[in-house]
Amino acid sequence: MKRKIKKVSLLALIISACVLGISVPETSEALSKFGSSGTEVYNIQRRLKAWGYYYGDIDGIYGSRTVAAVKKFQSANGLAPDGIAGPATLAKIGLSTGTSSYNQSGTVNLLAMAINGEARGEPYTGQVAVGAVILNRVKHSSFPNSVAGVIYQPGAFDAVSDGQINMAVSDSCIRAAQDALGGWDPAHGAIYYYNPRTATNSWIKSRPVVASIGKHVFCR
Repeated sequence: MKRKIKKVSLLALIISACVLGISVPETSEALSKFGSSGTEVYNIQRRLKAWGYYYGDIDGIYGSRTVAAVKKFQSANGLAPDGIAGPATLAKIGLSTGTSSYNQSGTVNLLAMAINGEARGEPYTGQVAVGAVILNRVKHSSFPNSVAGVIYQPGAFDAVSDGQINMAVSDSCIRAAQDALGGWDPAHGAIYYYNPRTATNSWIKSRPVVASIGKHVFCR
């Protein structure tokens, strides 16, 4: 009898919360929060800015402005305004919590090796951009249709030619590979990049520039 009473009481509490519009806290582990960075944060910012909740730069960094925007969104959608983007908040925003089919350890590691060899001294966004260029080539008809094929295409990357691709990979480059594979493209569809201070090829310099990050210029 006591067990039935407890069940009825719990059901009544849940119904009351729904009817009264009481904020329901996230019950699962947070996916993005203050200090996080990457594709998911970029997409959160992009959507919240389009809906009028976020007014900062869309930079993929979960700072105080992103926290404030998430809190506003949560308050407006019946969630506890804690500023943390857990599964319930992401679902309301319309972002999947699943992983990309690209995220296989072998592909991540190989892409990270290429990023490390080509851009280990670059800002994080620039590292992601180099990874994005490789993935953009995979989808382009003029290049091999696999990550390995693009990276090891003869003469394509200096890091392969001079062996720097085999250097120890930094954690930053691993994260950059994951973010690029997750869909973040700071290179805006570019399929080439170069360092204008060292490049001597006149053809590459004639390509339409779409972004400039760190020491690299990205072009199509």
